[in-house]
Amino acid sequence: MSGRATAPAGTRAWAGMALLALPTFLLGLDVTVLYLVLPAMAADLAPSATQTLWIMDAYGFLLAGFLVTMGTLGDRVGRRRLLMIGIAAFAAVSVLAAFAPSAELLIAARALLGIAGATLMPSTLSLISNMFPDPQQRAVAIGVWATMFAAGMAAGPIVGGVLVDRFWWGAAFLFAVPVAVIVLLGRALLPEYADPHAGRLDLTSVALSLTAILPIVYAIKHAAGEGFDASVVIAVVVGVIAGTAFWRRQSRLADPLLDVSLFRNRAFSVALTVLLVGLLGMGGTMYLVTQYLQLVEGLSPFVAGLWMGPPALAMFAAGIGAPVLARRIRPGYVMGGTLGVSLVGYALLATAGLDDELPVAVGFAFVYLGLGAIAALGTDIVVGAAPAAKSGSAASLSETVQELGIAIGVAILGSLTTAIYRTHLTVPAGLSDGEATALIDSLSSAVAIADDLPPAALVDAQLAFTTGLNVATVVAGFSIAAATVLCLRMLRHVPQLGRAQHTDADV
Repeated sequence: MSGRATAPAGTRAWAGMALLALPTFLLGLDVTVLYLVLPAMAADLAPSATQTLWIMDAYGFLLAGFLVTMGTLGDRVGRRRLLMIGIAAFAAVSVLAAFAPSAELLIAARALLGIAGATLMPSTLSLISNMFPDPQQRAVAIGVWATMFAAGMAAGPIVGGVLVDRFWWGAAFLFAVPVAVIVLLGRALLPEYADPHAGRLDLTSVALSLTAILPIVYAIKHAAGEGFDASVVIAVVVGVIAGTAFWRRQSRLADPLLDVSLFRNRAFSVALTVLLVGLLGMGGTMYLVTQYLQLVEGLSPFVAGLWMGPPALAMFAAGIGAPVLARRIRPGYVMGGTLGVSLVGYALLATAGLDDELPVAVGFAFVYLGLGAIAALGTDIVVGAAPAAKSGSAASLSETVQELGIAIGVAILGSLTTAIYRTHLTVPAGLSDGEATALIDSLSSAVAIADDLPPAALVDAQLAFTTGLNVATVVAGFSIAAATVLCLRMLRHVPQLGRAQHTDADV
């Protein structure tokens, strides 16, 4: 942050912030709404098991793969322009998804939604850096931005439940249309910014970035769902080779797709690491908590979504409160302290049993409290470390790291929970081969055949899953403890918001 005084943003900028919150909320909604839509959609389109996996994963694959490219593209063609193109495309493809007559077309629509979604996330975040030059206001705005994404994730089952119950499964996708109309009509509230000195987009770098990220994301998701096999190893090797080639090319280019010199800034690198580790713990924990509420406690997706409301409020409080505290206390201490408090939540989850939906919801609220602080202040450190001309690139890198963190967390904690579930499960005598296989496979498979199982067998399966949840959250808690130490030690030099800092001189 420079020592120059910056004029605080006025009402117009905050109105623009409210507008930017809509596509951010929409992206969060799209993450969780499909889990509720899937049963009704499967009954209508009858996808195969492989097609079902691609319907679920195509969006995340393409979103993660194109984030870096779209963030840099926004720096070149204009961030508002890219946002408007992206939100219009997102709405149009959402209509295609809603009325898809076959599984193949729905897979294609989900892939296109991922590409369109990749334009929205870095565009909204980099526009915030332009609209709020004052570091204190910018941190609060980023806190709102991060919280709206989490609120969208919490609202997904609720919104999806209402729309599917009243209309049909495709109606859940149409929520994007009114959001797009509002954003397009309100475009005058947003400033335009493009780097006047940006060179041409290096297509070789784009190809290398996709070849680096997509195989890694595939390997993570495949390992979580199918286990480690040759395809995982091959995908990781391809991703690492392409990533190495990408890094070397960016180091040589005069106008790179990603400015790797940013990693020389310790605050930038450490903040990215904290975001990665923090999202690893939160992403895997959220995956398990939502399963616990529905499969162990037997709650409907709608009611489970209501239980996720208090955690969303906790994240909102931290996302707004952490930047305010960081005006008087160094951000590293605020982040580390809040993460330390969030360990209470991991402890509650680690000791949860059956019929403990209240302790689980309270525990997850503490988890979200920590996430709110690092999402607001960590993202602000990353974006603030980049000059204004490169904030789109920095924003996209922040989002890519968080997407990877969630994917890795689901893979590691989900696989660990499954392994413990199978170890602690007792298969009763008298089951058919199919029933025994379903019971051993997962708790969701066991619940699906609950009417064919002895009552004690389902309870035993729920206990085994809960034991897996307990162990997984202990592991997640250790990762959060490590992130806490990282914040307190490696980010303690970052000054309070509004104080001079060399990394923010160009914002």
